[in-house]
Amino acid sequence: MGMSTHVLDTMHGCPAAGMKVELYTTEGDRATLVKSFQLNQDGRNPDGPLYDNSSLKVGTYRLVFDVKSYFAARGVPLPEPNFLQRVALDFGVAHTDQHYHVPLLVSPWSYSTYRGS
Repeated sequence: MGMSTHVLDTMHGCPAAGMKVELYTTEGDRATLVKSFQLNQDGRNPDGPLYDNSSLKVGTYRLVFDVKSYFAARGVPLPEPNFLQRVALDFGVAHTDQHYHVPLLVSPWSYSTYRGS
């Protein structure tokens, strides 16, 4: 149980290894940074789940993915300004007895997410 994320680079067809990610808790307009990390070779948090079952709380959260820097580091020619800079996903956790997996499928021009298992 708990919370996790996974990022897939749909332009290159691989995990987004090295992408910078930030996790926040949110309350109204206020966001508090919980942790920042770089994705491992599998496109996941190298430390495992973002929250385990015992530490996940009901509330609202934000994951911020540094899309522009990731694709620039991969040598993708990007216009200035790039269409996507950072992708911020705001979502809620209502049931701490369930797993919240928040994947991101991303290219320099589009992204998609869903609640995974």
